[in-house]
Amino acid sequence: MKPAQIEDMFARLQALNPAPTTELEYTTPYELLVAVALSAQSTDVGVNKATRKLFPIANTPRQIAALGVEGLKPYIATIGLFNTKAANVVALSQQLLELHGGEVPRDRAALEALPGVGRKTANVVLNTAFGEPTIAVDTHIFRVSNRTGLAPGKDVLAVEHKLLKVVPDAYLQDAHHWLILHGRYVCKARKPDCPHCAIRDLCRFPDKTPGEPDPVAA
Repeated sequence: MKPAQIEDMFARLQALNPAPTTELEYTTPYELLVAVALSAQSTDVGVNKATRKLFPIANTPRQIAALGVEGLKPYIATIGLFNTKAANVVALSQQLLELHGGEVPRDRAALEALPGVGRKTANVVLNTAFGEPTIAVDTHIFRVSNRTGLAPGKDVLAVEHKLLKVVPDAYLQDAHHWLILHGRYVCKARKPDCPHCAIRDLCRFPDKTPGEPDPVAA
């Protein structure tokens, strides 16, 4: 995409959703960190169902550490890979207590040093909890970036670096959420909803789903 097209793309996405945010439910940076750690290979809906039961009981590093792995498991047993995730969440909680005074650090290296926290999770926390202009490339953002021609790349890191270069500064803070939501609900993996896509004319994807938008009722 050319710069003018990218500007147009994000202007349209912003008009549709002026204040995008994560669909994970949280009230503190720690709750967000836990929710994102639990969300790997799971849906936000599934994670929210689990954390609605967990967070009223334990929503601080000290409380989660006190629960322990076996105490945490029943709350997240409906989530995929819950055994591994329980171990990671308890371990990262202990590390936050030992190294960061129980606070979530606003630092990529410190976040990525936490058990079970990779670059994507760190980017989500930095962007959503702390307002950093980062982009966490998940499967949705990777797909949208390659399909549309916005920021094609062979792997998630290449796409992330390209996005940080091409997304206009004015849109960088919210680009993460716009792209995820677009991939989740419009530019879907199996059958993208091209007829109802707000950026269809800008998109370079050659195999668009045929059809025209439904007529607007008078």
